[in-house]
Amino acid sequence: MDVLKLMLSTIKNISFFSALDILVVAYIFYKLYMLIRETRAEQLLKGIVLIFVLIPISQLLNLTMLNWILNKTITIGVLTIVIIFQPEIRSALEHLGRTAFTDKHIFENEETVEIVITEVVNAVENLSKSKTGALIVIEQKTGIGEVIKTGTTMDAVISAALLENIFVVNTPLHDGATVIRNDRIIAAGCFLPLTNNDKISKKLGTRHRAAIGITETSDCLTIIVSEETGNISLAVNGRLVRNYDRDKLKKILVQIIKNRQSKKITLRERVKSWIKRENNN
Repeated sequence: MDVLKLMLSTIKNISFFSALDILVVAYIFYKLYMLIRETRAEQLLKGIVLIFVLIPISQLLNLTMLNWILNKTITIGVLTIVIIFQPEIRSALEHLGRTAFTDKHIFENEETVEIVITEVVNAVENLSKSKTGALIVIEQKTGIGEVIKTGTTMDAVISAALLENIFVVNTPLHDGATVIRNDRIIAAGCFLPLTNNDKISKKLGTRHRAAIGITETSDCLTIIVSEETGNISLAVNGRLVRNYDRDKLKKILVQIIKNRQSKKITLRERVKSWIKRENNN
């Protein structure tokens, strides 16, 4: 009974701002965990928690040497975490930037969206029929200037014929990604970062792994045409869905981009809806 009274007294003494402070900190820790879930950083976090548990235990049992080692591990560990998990930290900061600022418009209007997507889909359909490998990146709100710099600048009007010509085998720009920004082909022959996700099927080649990799660090859309099978795939937010046809690809691209323009739902919500719909088909 005394313990219950003490708890009630403590709760009454908590001010509104103290409660708000606790909720904000709890939310931040929750979001951080969601960002590192199913990554290498999750295993590191478990190790850190274990060290923090062992430190007071070693003090209580007077294990001087163990306590000294654990404290030094924590001291050095901060720098080690920053070095080893630089990709995860960068991904988290980029995710924060994407969700905090959403005022950049990708296309001028819906008519431009329709024109661009139609040309892209026409090119992808023809490349699929001829089993010509292709990798097309549609930049959205997160700039990928560092990727564009690795290729050849074009700044050309989007057309199906030009896209098909870029990926003709043995031409200078076919072995790489073509990047679309707004209603222009901004660059071709670009190099994309490969995904570090070891849960991806071993059957997927470098082209598919690169497509997934760039969508893990930005909100771009990446279309892949397999040169072995001619299958069309789409990568969004680190997820890959395969076996699209022309109409299905056009429908999902228009839907994602228009929703992104209207800002009615977030990218994460859109991707979850997209994945759920694909799994049901």
